[in-house]
Amino acid sequence: MQLHVRATQASRAPRGRSRTRTKACLGIQEDPETQNGRNGIATRVQKTKVVATIGPASCEMEPFYSLAQNGMCVARLNMSHGDHDSHMKVVELVRSYNRRATEMHEPLVAVMLDTKGPEVRSGDLSDPLVLKKGEKIVLTTVEGSRGNNNTITVNYSGFTDDVEVGDHVLVDGGLMSFVVEAKTETTVSCYVEDGGLLKSRRHLNVRGRSANLPSITAKDWEDIEFGIRAGVDFYALSFVKDAGIVHELNEFLKSKQSDARILVKIESADSIKNLYSILEASDGAMVARGDLGAELPFEDVPILQKRIIDICRKMGKPVIVATNMLESMIENPTPTRAEVSDIAVAVREGADAVMLSGETAFGSYPLKSLEVMTTVAERIHGSMGSSGDLGLERKDALLDLNLLAQLEPGAAMSHMFAYHATLMSNTIGTPLVVFTRKGTMAALLSQYRPSGLIFAFTDNAEVQRRLALYHGVHALGLEFSDDADETFNRALGVLKEKGLLHTGQQVAVVRSGQQPIWRQDSTHLIQVKPVPE
Repeated sequence: MQLHVRATQASRAPRGRSRTRTKACLGIQEDPETQNGRNGIATRVQKTKVVATIGPASCEMEPFYSLAQNGMCVARLNMSHGDHDSHMKVVELVRSYNRRATEMHEPLVAVMLDTKGPEVRSGDLSDPLVLKKGEKIVLTTVEGSRGNNNTITVNYSGFTDDVEVGDHVLVDGGLMSFVVEAKTETTVSCYVEDGGLLKSRRHLNVRGRSANLPSITAKDWEDIEFGIRAGVDFYALSFVKDAGIVHELNEFLKSKQSDARILVKIESADSIKNLYSILEASDGAMVARGDLGAELPFEDVPILQKRIIDICRKMGKPVIVATNMLESMIENPTPTRAEVSDIAVAVREGADAVMLSGETAFGSYPLKSLEVMTTVAERIHGSMGSSGDLGLERKDALLDLNLLAQLEPGAAMSHMFAYHATLMSNTIGTPLVVFTRKGTMAALLSQYRPSGLIFAFTDNAEVQRRLALYHGVHALGLEFSDDADETFNRALGVLKEKGLLHTGQQVAVVRSGQQPIWRQDSTHLIQVKPVPE
């Protein structure tokens, strides 16, 4: 029991003075033995990862490094804003930080490019329009109108084909809404259901319908090619409607010798209709709740969030929960209590990561927003008990024999090993140590959600960055020698130096996976070893 407590407390390393105050307010107790390594360097370790959007508030070295050192695992490039030059500047910041992190044996930050996707927007207005409940407006696909006589242009020529009388048109996710009364080939006549101030270029959704537009636009293809040149690790693909577009992008990336992973954004009515096949074709998913809650009834969003997380966990694919998680902190230094609960729900449901958008991109409190998110996530993990709400007692974490029957023998063996390594780790209360060249076993261990941390050592920086998104995985770079014991002792030396392990503590070492390092092809090994002096 004592071993487990120490391993768990090691996952709660402090992140500076304001970080300590935040944790103190939530009643989190620190273990002085694991706060800092011998050199006084605070090491960030976390189970639920954080994706942070980089923008004007965080694109300079000092704020970016502060985010990276305090819990940002993945830096998001939002291609709806900025240009390639500004995004390349962020990529260069990531590279600079990662060089330093490599020297100090710290986790690396990954880069995710989020495509803009097809968007239906209102046109430019000469002046903002004040629209009151019951007023009549006309949405037109004919260019040239600038708000005259409450006539508003729409940038999508097929808009009139996609809507029907009685449909609800939402502005900016529901801040305003119109109800369709009639339509012609080029116009849609509506009355205002919920009024407000309409400005230029507002985002439009039709409740229950997806626009008949391609998921990847011409701009998106240009951005994807930029991402290949920049060497991004993940693509977050917007408004995916079916698995076909995922396969198309995957083949394109392969043709360009890119090993970047594809995360599908579930945010449209069509994506829900084809959910399982889309997730099966992808490398992971993002629950993009903004547009999802606009196209579908908002009361369905929590149900869909849980469903998407459960499917991704069963498939062993990372899943991110995004949108409005700490929206109030764009302007305020503290979150609402509902936002804190929102983070807690995502953590308890087993999301691999949670995401900050405007909070870190252009908000007034980017670092505080990150600290709140990581602190709440860690507090929730700390409240889950010795085996955790996400442990092996849950049915969705048990070994799926039907799944094993469908796998190749080698893959099935890896699944069995990951499951039993997790069972052993949970039973005796030890962290897991895995050495990996492709990341396969580390990802499998993450799928089974062990109670302790997964220390994954790799000699491949690309794999190390990719593992930054996986739940519970603390990925570190290490050169492998031909001597397994020597490499193992060096790895433990790094963890001791960082204050993550202590002499005499036991660890479960896993040697398995698709690419052997120090074992014969037919040999899989789980060992429990003490940490040497």
